[in-house]
Amino acid sequence: MLTSRSLNSTLDRMLTLNRVLDEALAGTLDGSREGRAWAPALDLVERHDAYLIALEIPGVDPATIDISFEQNVLTVRGSKPMGFELSKSAELRVYSAERVVGTFERSVRLPEFVEGEKIAADYNHGVLFLTIPKVQAAQPRKIEIAGVDTKKQINA
Repeated sequence: MLTSRSLNSTLDRMLTLNRVLDEALAGTLDGSREGRAWAPALDLVERHDAYLIALEIPGVDPATIDISFEQNVLTVRGSKPMGFELSKSAELRVYSAERVVGTFERSVRLPEFVEGEKIAADYNHGVLFLTIPKVQAAQPRKIEIAGVDTKKQINA
């Protein structure tokens, strides 16, 4: 029997594996890091009135980020420069190259009951925050029974 905790742990491992595979397969054949694609970490949570996404993209200029929403798929694209101004003919000795650079793209399919035209984006300390509001009809609501005093407590 799967518990909620084990299911969440399994999903976390699957997402991590998916991200690692995306990054590994995105490298160029010659092993260079230039132009390599990468997959930034993403959190997606649901609130009663909206979906919230946080996407880690430190070092990316927010003016260069492209966010689109089409057929209920939210896509974020951009690129992260290496940070060093190097000429192609410069001879380099690389001691460590751990930072991810290059282009990125992340897409998330959302339910059909979101208000795409009201999606809001904010960028703070290297994290892109997206708020995708739900349509009013999709938000949970309490339904009262006509003629019943809800303040009465049922005695058992």
